[in-house]
Amino acid sequence: MSAGWASRSLASPGMYVVTGSRVFTADPEQPWAEAVVIDGERIVFVGSLVEAHAMAGLDASTVTAPGVVMPGFVDAHAHIMGTGAGLLKAQLRDAPDLDTIQQRLIEWAEANPDAPRVLGLGWLFSAVPGGEPTRHMLDDVSDRPVYLDAMDFHSVWVNSAALAEMEIGPDTPDPIGGTIVRDATGAPTGLLLETACENLAWPIANRASPAEQDAHLRATIDAYHASGVTTSVDMGLDESALRAMERCRDRGELTLRVIAHWIIRRDDDPAVELAQVAQAASLAASHPTGQIQIVGIKIIVDGTIDACTAGMIEPYTNGRPGSLIWEAEALQRVVVAADAAGLQIALHAIGDLAVRTAIDALELAVQTNPARDRRHRIEHLEYVDAADIGRLAPLGITASMQPVHIDPAVYANWGAMLGESRAHHGFAWPEYLAHGTTLAFGTDTPTAPYEPLPNMYIAATRLSPGDPTLPPHRPDYALEVEDAIVHGTRDAAWASFGEHEFGMLRAGLAADLILLDRDPFTDGADSLLLSHVVRTVVAGRSVFVAPFEPE
Repeated sequence: MSAGWASRSLASPGMYVVTGSRVFTADPEQPWAEAVVIDGERIVFVGSLVEAHAMAGLDASTVTAPGVVMPGFVDAHAHIMGTGAGLLKAQLRDAPDLDTIQQRLIEWAEANPDAPRVLGLGWLFSAVPGGEPTRHMLDDVSDRPVYLDAMDFHSVWVNSAALAEMEIGPDTPDPIGGTIVRDATGAPTGLLLETACENLAWPIANRASPAEQDAHLRATIDAYHASGVTTSVDMGLDESALRAMERCRDRGELTLRVIAHWIIRRDDDPAVELAQVAQAASLAASHPTGQIQIVGIKIIVDGTIDACTAGMIEPYTNGRPGSLIWEAEALQRVVVAADAAGLQIALHAIGDLAVRTAIDALELAVQTNPARDRRHRIEHLEYVDAADIGRLAPLGITASMQPVHIDPAVYANWGAMLGESRAHHGFAWPEYLAHGTTLAFGTDTPTAPYEPLPNMYIAATRLSPGDPTLPPHRPDYALEVEDAIVHGTRDAAWASFGEHEFGMLRAGLAADLILLDRDPFTDGADSLLLSHVVRTVVAGRSVFVAPFEPE
């Protein structure tokens, strides 16, 4: 290892050589190399080490990875501001039962005595008695309002004080596309679903000053870079998040590439929905390039399987029918308008009915508007009817999926609600690939951990990184390590029209790359859990350098 790999900042990048045990480029024309030459913000050469040194010159610095060099990860589906905020909340994702949830909340409340509310995230329905959380389960935790986001961020569990703060009572109407869950007497139970979270809970629970928002963004950026992420696709940008990102950019501190989709919120007035599309088109026109690109819109068509709110053709095993937040007519109206405005469309669709409804809407847009390179996307696709899987590729629709969502540690309730037959065909990555569909991998952070290497481990094994002894879900659906990483780099970049800028190590592209202390391509999928990022480079600058060489 050449001197300086763990200390040299490269804050003012010139020409230098990056090498390691070998270089994985993710470039189909040259997948492997020995070295990369960087000049300023760009890669100027990829090839042999001898040629690299000849090009860079004798005075050029060399940065050597203990293991492999590869492109920086592109998180194809994330919520950037929510990730930073979530890092400061009580962490409940691995809480196995109600007692553990309550204890962690009590500890968080004691550690944050001045916080006006007790905040947590990541709880699982399977950890709650009967899968039915109630306000009474939280009332003894704290006298303060308690707001807990579920793992999927489509449900919020609150206590009685929070219901009072939101002024939710028996007569409070359900917002369009959402539900205030009630008991037999009509009283709110303390569980809010879908747009009830967005309209009633989050405006209060997620209040943050500009300074707090700046801190949330900084936390996300630092966490991302330490884990090897150089670009993130934000699936739900709104005005406050955009302002925070612009402040960070204007201070010269935005070292993360951001590709953003403007969130379109459901409304009972079609004119309001179409006005949001017009606003997104205006913002896309004003942010076409640079560190913050706004490329399109995001629409949440349905909910989640865990909460039984995903749109399903057949009912869940408990008899619930599932539902759509956007019915077909309303969705088609907005999708056709957004497509006509030249926007890229990303549709959250988890259940088979929602996916079919999403494909129908995108197909109508293709038939209605002039031909162009659209690259529309469907996000999640957790359970899709076999008849619809082959419809994506002919329409140029990207399958944007998150391996971490099939972590066996969070599978139990998901599988139980679908039933064995349907669950057997969930997260069917190879079936999309067999039809020629582009597969883009992300994390959906903060609904799931943001780190890409464990995410790739799940893609390559269908095992749980937290407990590999748990049985895998459909191990025959697992992918090769190299293919999984391509879906998290090159394909994720292509899905956002970024293939000429990032996602591969190729001359002319931005110098976005990471250095690992191991080579999981040689050592196998298990080494993904043992590998550490020792340096992350964005546009030629080292934005993270490990403080010491990991063992």
